[in-house]
Amino acid sequence: MLTISNNVAISDDEIELSAIRAQGAGGQNVNKVSSAIHLRFDIHASALPDFYKQRLLKRRDSRISKDGVIVIKAQQFRTQEKNREDALERLRELIQQATVVQKTRRPTKPSKNAQKRRLDSKTQHARTKTLRGRVVE
Repeated sequence: MLTISNNVAISDDEIELSAIRAQGAGGQNVNKVSSAIHLRFDIHASALPDFYKQRLLKRRDSRISKDGVIVIKAQQFRTQEKNREDALERLRELIQQATVVQKTRRPTKPSKNAQKRRLDSKTQHARTKTLRGRVVE
């Protein structure tokens, strides 16, 4: 059972975990042992609330396929157990991030005083530049 929040959890039969061989350096251990974990989670077939499903499907994430399947490959650790925990934790974080509602941005304008200060500094800078010019006799 993967707990997402106080009232939302995913049962183990909805998450498909398979052991595969890890890539990269590591010598014989990598070549012989299937220590990497390939996690697949179908959003449409899950028992998540509709709010979670809609937010997940709207996300632009390379781990979410067009069919609505989350695919996570965990191969950071040497042992299968640690990679399984890592994959499940990454799935939990992905689902939790989808529920965070960002604050709407309100465009702001600089105050009249700030605009005046900016223009005054520009004219002062221009005056300094003209004084540096060639002296006409």
